[in-house]
Amino acid sequence: MTDVPTTNRTLTGWGRTAPTTAKVVSTGDVDEIARAVRTAGQRGVIARGLGRSYGDSSQNAGGLVIDMTALDKIHAINVDEAIVEADSGVSLDTLVRRLLPYGLWVPVLPGTRQVTVGGAIAADVHGGNHHTQGSFCNHVLSMDLLTANGEIRRITQDDELFWATAGGMGLTGVVLRATIRLKRVETSYFLADVEQTENFDQLLERLQDNDDQYTYSKSWFDSLTTGERMGRGTLLRGWPAKLEDLPKKLRKDPLKFDAPQLLTIPDIFPNWALNKLTAKIINEAYYRMGATRFGSVQNITQFFHPLDMFGEWNRGYGSNGFLQYQFVVPFGQEPFLRTTMEKISSSGHISCLNVLKRFGKGNAGHISFPEPGWTLAVDIPIKPGLHRLCDELDEMVLGAGGRLYLAKESRTRAETIEKMYPRIEEWRKIRATVDPEGVFASDQSRRLAL
Repeated sequence: MTDVPTTNRTLTGWGRTAPTTAKVVSTGDVDEIARAVRTAGQRGVIARGLGRSYGDSSQNAGGLVIDMTALDKIHAINVDEAIVEADSGVSLDTLVRRLLPYGLWVPVLPGTRQVTVGGAIAADVHGGNHHTQGSFCNHVLSMDLLTANGEIRRITQDDELFWATAGGMGLTGVVLRATIRLKRVETSYFLADVEQTENFDQLLERLQDNDDQYTYSKSWFDSLTTGERMGRGTLLRGWPAKLEDLPKKLRKDPLKFDAPQLLTIPDIFPNWALNKLTAKIINEAYYRMGATRFGSVQNITQFFHPLDMFGEWNRGYGSNGFLQYQFVVPFGQEPFLRTTMEKISSSGHISCLNVLKRFGKGNAGHISFPEPGWTLAVDIPIKPGLHRLCDELDEMVLGAGGRLYLAKESRTRAETIEKMYPRIEEWRKIRATVDPEGVFASDQSRRLAL
């Protein structure tokens, strides 16, 4: 085992399931991180950011985990070139705060800002603008990767190893630093078009109508209401607001970081707190808040990250935790989306956080998740019968030519992932070249034979 100082910690993903204990190294010293990798021991090592992957991808039972959040410096902001160079432990929240005064913006933000740069690369995260801007690694110009032999390699998009690392779940090495191309903005606000839809068919129709005219696009739907209004939903689409779009009171400080957090959820909720009655109340409230309006000015939290208003919101599911099931299927599989929704709705399992959006062109990442098509995500509390439902959904997704998102996945089988990712063998060969002894390992990589 490593000679670098460690502490024993029990870790879970954001879903709070399958806890395991590992030796954890927390240091901002690159030499210590390299020494930890070289002396990791038989169970190997994996890097961990803020723990926002939902499953077990940044856990390593009985092995070593490197907490990267101490490696958190922003080294350079080049305003003229719109480029930032930052350590991998820097959160996207910190990046947004530091960049906004310069009129610069992180090009891709997932559903929370509480993700590190390294985590964003490892999962090749996407946001509501994938159909126009692609995923996070599309905008990474270079990264410094610590490999299994302790060497630090600077890799770019011209390198095969770069694309094996993009979405590679930390299994090719430890990302230490990245250079990212940014977007320019006049304000920190967004112009939003919000539309209510009466049912799932109408939601699909509206999402296909002029969607490419919006920089950002996503939708929520109600999976509990049945009958003619099954799948009623809300679309949220829009663009970065220009200075002239803001009301006078906001023009005084147009680049203000306006993203309030209301409270931190206490860890007191029983496992039955989210039931059919409370879920119906939540769904009704959310639907009513999505009343149709066009051209409204919204702040960062309203437009991107409503859940970030509630710190540790995953506690609301109780100690048993929850599972997020997210998949992508090709365009043309619209009937399949409805079938999936109906299956979940009739299963007896409950989901309030249901998101549907469109992906654009994928990138060169061998096991990066996004590809052209529809992506649907649901959050379901853990209770008996859920894994059986998900096994059935896996077969359905496979039959529709789709795949699961490794950053959200927490329970599927190795043979399923093998079928879903046609370039996985190509990725394994690159990984074996850079890490022949399999030094980088996680609970997920062992479970899925990655």
